[in-house]
Amino acid sequence: MTAAQSIDNEYEPFFAMARERNVIFYYVGYFSQNIIAAMSDAVRLQLSVSGVDGTTRRKLFSSFVEMAQNIVHYSSDSLTSPSQADGHLRHGSVCISMVDEHYRLMCSNPVSTARVAQLRGTLERVRTMTLDEIKRAYKETLRAEVPEGSKGAGLGILTMARDASAPLEYNFQPIDSDPVSTMFQLVATI
Repeated sequence: MTAAQSIDNEYEPFFAMARERNVIFYYVGYFSQNIIAAMSDAVRLQLSVSGVDGTTRRKLFSSFVEMAQNIVHYSSDSLTSPSQADGHLRHGSVCISMVDEHYRLMCSNPVSTARVAQLRGTLERVRTMTLDEIKRAYKETLRAEVPEGSKGAGLGILTMARDASAPLEYNFQPIDSDPVSTMFQLVATI
């Protein structure tokens, strides 16, 4: 058996599972603005080549960028100093797949456990809003002052909720090895 055959056989279950689950794009690792730009090019091209209609493509792309930006801004697993003004490298994952005729965007990253209650409250509030209420809240948030410690005043969550065809789904999972961080998972269906 050659090295190439060994590698092919080793990764075949991963690729078969990705194909079976209709995974269009998946990345796990450190995120930065440059990495987001490169991934955005790949996602944009993949969606275009796949023949996704313009409106759906815009919604998918917008939500994808928001998820990736949230990882760069809020992941508690960082290679760079929190005091660093820009150029952050923070860990997380993002996935786009096709499920039952809908696109499913998922992201996961650790967040500070201290932020969980505030984030849960925001997500629950948005989950119960109508589309008109989400659009109104988006416009109001654009005009409002950015809260201290926020990188976008909640516009990302409102953007994803506005573009989604179902309420956003989320989960928080404690990390036993890191009690000051909690794993945050977010799902948007487009």
